[in-house]
Amino acid sequence: MANPRPNPYSNFNFIVLRDGQEIGAFSEVSGLDSENTPIEYREGGDAINSPRKLPGIEKYANVTLKRGITGSTALWDWRKEVRDGIGAFPPVYTVTIKLLDERGDRNRPAMTWTLRNAWPTKITGPSLNAKGNDFAVEQLDLAHDRLEIS
Repeated sequence: MANPRPNPYSNFNFIVLRDGQEIGAFSEVSGLDSENTPIEYREGGDAINSPRKLPGIEKYANVTLKRGITGSTALWDWRKEVRDGIGAFPPVYTVTIKLLDERGDRNRPAMTWTLRNAWPTKITGPSLNAKGNDFAVEQLDLAHDRLEIS
């Protein structure tokens, strides 16, 4: 459950779990979006000349996870399950993103975002450049059926 307070939380202290197990240290999570597409509707007997807007189908953006490459192939292995049709198709999991407070207590997060039936749609390897000095970063894009916040 979210813990209300007067000052905002920092955005750099978070963990990502897949079915309750940590799946890596990520530098960035984006796409925690929920949206209803409006449906315009007007009855023939309406006195006004503009349509009403009613909530339509709820949809969710893909969530993007970025992390520095450490030699682990865990994300690629998950993506490979989708590509090769291994097991349940697609191989879905519950992915949880926990925002931690200054104490860093993983059992009492400040806020939690839960992605239901998440599966990787895309993995992107690093951009390599012999002239650069940046970290090698990989990206995983997750599709999911539902976003819940607590």
